[in-house]
Amino acid sequence: MTWQSYALLAAIAGGATAVLAKIGVAGVPTNLAMALRTLVVLVFAWGLVVVSGEQHGLRTLSMRSLWFLVLSGCATGLSWFAYFRALQLGPASRVAPLDKLSLAFTLLFAIVFLGETMTWRLVVGVALMIAGALLTIT
Repeated sequence: MTWQSYALLAAIAGGATAVLAKIGVAGVPTNLAMALRTLVVLVFAWGLVVVSGEQHGLRTLSMRSLWFLVLSGCATGLSWFAYFRALQLGPASRVAPLDKLSLAFTLLFAIVFLGETMTWRLVVGVALMIAGALLTIT
């Protein structure tokens, strides 16, 4: 599969995640809901590691990679905490588009920290996505 195929699969799964999580958080404390989801993700991820034989990569993991993966995990945890709380307080059809404003932040962070380039098509596309997300909350 290409990166585009995986990205589309991620988008479809992400869309299902919002609806499934909205149903799942009904009457459940936010942090408990997030912890249960995280447990499932943990088991799923380690299952993939073992099935693919990638657990041997732990021996060659650099401290730099480990540090940034830990930071990424912390950012994911914060994101999931806020996402689950937002789902408890608001409609999934409004929460999910706002959550996708992460695209604009990804673009900004990629330019600043990774030195990635920005094209006019990328800027226009992201601007339209931002406008669309903002239109959903009004």
